[in-house]
Amino acid sequence: MLSIIYSSLLVFLVSMVPIIELRGAIPIGVALGLPEPVALIIAVIGNLIPVPFVYKFSRNILEYGKNSCSIRWFKKFCTWVLKKGEKAGKKLQKKTGDSIYLALFLFVGIPIPGTGAWTGTLAASMLDLDYKKTVRAIMCGVLLAGAIMLAISFGLFKVIFG
Repeated sequence: MLSIIYSSLLVFLVSMVPIIELRGAIPIGVALGLPEPVALIIAVIGNLIPVPFVYKFSRNILEYGKNSCSIRWFKKFCTWVLKKGEKAGKKLQKKTGDSIYLALFLFVGIPIPGTGAWTGTLAASMLDLDYKKTVRAIMCGVLLAGAIMLAISFGLFKVIFG
């Protein structure tokens, strides 16, 4: 019982970590012996918890760092992130037009390095996209990524450990 609680907590916490997110949490859960649906549900919940906070506060923190921070390297970093985010966002909006939320869904949902709920939410925040539509697109993307990672993890571990 304790190992199930420990494994579940580990999956939950790993799924909240930027870059790793549920792409790393689901294989960990499966490797630790959690039932696949349990690993998926825990990882999805953990991955979605940071979304409102990233959306609501990331831009404010970056703007503060750019304009008011006395730490020089942090100020430069915040300025760079804001410029890069705005440039990439405008380029994406120009390409996708009205399909921006579909693009956001696919960006989050296709589990490749550098994509995910954190990055997608940060991009949506930079673009000042509608909060509710953004959350829906991110949630659907996380579910898609979770299903893909679960299938990969399940198949991979079945092949390796028979």
